Amino acid sequence: MSFVPLGYVEGQNLAIDWRYQLGQSDRLPALAAELMSLKPDVIVADVTVAIRAAMLATSTTPIVMAASADAVGSGLVSSLARPGGNVPASQSCWPK
Repeated sequence: MSFVPLGYVEGQNLAIDWRYQLGQSDRLPALAAELMSLKPDVIVADVTVAIRAAMLATSTTPIVMAASADAVGSGLVSSLARPGGNVPASQSCWPK
């Protein structure tokens, strides 16, 4: 995905910092805290456990859900129409 059409160029006005759990979900709280130490403008998290770890690490930085099987049922958001809190958006990304 290119952010250039939106005016963002990595290394100029965009930084993307990746973190991976490497199959060890117990690492997620530490990874989320590490990301928060970088003072990000937004966090993008996939899967419910990663989203929940990000939510526990911050109540103010926006968290975009890249995927969640059941965001409402798992308690991540109160509703998809009005998620509330700092989880303002949900985006499913599927290859075409």
